[in-house]
Amino acid sequence: MHILLTRPLEDSKNLLIKFKELGHVVSHLPVIKIRKIEYKEPSFNDHSVIIFTSSNSIKNLSVDLINKTIKCFCVGSATEKFARSLGFQNVIAAEGNVRALKELILQNHDKKNGKILYVSGEVISSNLDKELANEGYEISRIVNYAVDHNNEFQNDVIEELKKNIPDIVYIYSENSAKSFLNIIKKYQLIDSWMNTNLMCIGEKTSSVLNDVKWKKIFLFSPGEEEFLLYKV
Repeated sequence: MHILLTRPLEDSKNLLIKFKELGHVVSHLPVIKIRKIEYKEPSFNDHSVIIFTSSNSIKNLSVDLINKTIKCFCVGSATEKFARSLGFQNVIAAEGNVRALKELILQNHDKKNGKILYVSGEVISSNLDKELANEGYEISRIVNYAVDHNNEFQNDVIEELKKNIPDIVYIYSENSAKSFLNIIKKYQLIDSWMNTNLMCIGEKTSSVLNDVKWKKIFLFSPGEEEFLLYKV
C-alpha cells in the first residue's frame, strides 16, 4: 500500500522506517511546523505533578531542571514513551484524549497532594487547566510551543502526490487536518481521495475533513498505526 504521513519528520521517521520495512510505499508531507515559545521558567520543585498533552510539550521544556521522580500524567502512550526515554520514572498515560486524561488525574491525584504544572501548546482542544481548577486543584499552565501551518511545498512533491494518490493518510490533530485541507484545496486535489482511507485521532479531527470524499474513515490512538493496516 501507499501510505502518507503528515507529521513533522522527527515525529514520523520511526513509523516511516517501520512501514517501509513491511514493504509499503511511504510518502511524507509535513503539514505543520512546531515553533518553540519562550516561557517564564517556573519553580518545578513547587509542583508535585506535571501534565504533558503531547511529546512537543516535553521537547520544548527544560527537562534537565526537573526531578525525574515527579508524577507525570500523559495524554497517551506515545507521550508516555517519550517522557520515559528522557528519564521520567513515575509516568501514567491516558487513552489518547483529554477527557480520559482528566479522569485519570481525578482518580490518581488528590487535590491536597500539591500543585499541578500543565505544559501545553498555544492552542488546546479543551481547557483542562480551568476544568481541574473548578474541581479544586491548584494548577498553573505553561505554553511552550505553537503549531504553524505548512502550506508551501516543492512542485515535484505535489506532482508526485498527484500521480500516486495514497491508499492511507494519517492525520494527528485538528491543526494538521486544517493544514491538509488547505493544501489539497490549494493544489486542486480536493476530489482525489475517494479510494483513500483516512486515519484520524478523534472525531473532532476527522470532522474537519468531512467535506472530502474518503473510502473509509478510521479513528485511532497513537501506537495503533500498524494495527490499522490490517483493518483496511
